[in-house]
Amino acid sequence: MNVFIIGATGTIGRQLVNQALNKGHSVTAFVRNPSKLDMEHVRLRIVAGDVMDPASLERALPGHDAVLVALGAGAKGQVRATGTSHVVAAMKRLGIGRLVCLSSLGVGDSRANLNFFWKYLMFGLLLRKAYADHVAQERLIVESGLEWTIVRPGAFTDGDLTGHYRHGFSPSAQNLALKVSRADVAHFMLHQLDSNKYVGMTPAMSY
Repeated sequence: MNVFIIGATGTIGRQLVNQALNKGHSVTAFVRNPSKLDMEHVRLRIVAGDVMDPASLERALPGHDAVLVALGAGAKGQVRATGTSHVVAAMKRLGIGRLVCLSSLGVGDSRANLNFFWKYLMFGLLLRKAYADHVAQERLIVESGLEWTIVRPGAFTDGDLTGHYRHGFSPSAQNLALKVSRADVAHFMLHQLDSNKYVGMTPAMSY
């Protein structure tokens, strides 16, 4: 599969690139600064561009089967929603249907999975703008008409790829660690390319 990865220089994005190549995919890493992605592979193409620049997206997107979005908040805190709106528009114009996007546990109905610390201190105060950006990003995707999956992981850790994690649990799920390794997040996101189970859904992730 020809996979287009946005946010490839981030901590999740790098995992996506490495694991996608290991799974045999052909990968285009769409990055603002190619020098930040020190990888070489026969099936890896690194393309300079900016998700905030719709023209650069449309030049790079043709010929891909799926898009994976792993955007960070950016300096202004609105990169996820604004950038994803450009991605969705370009995909629709070019006829690319499959989108897998990284969000966060706590958005939408998964807010009920959070403990007091995450619900009121982190997302309620310290990360309020980032949380609002996730909410806006998800709304754009849900209304896009694409074949989308929004992945909502708990807090990231630097742990190993285990392949063993909880996913798709209900807002009333108990005994959640509220964390998951970056490697396992990328593993789950890439698995969505081989499955229709969560198309049009927002599966949560945690240990």
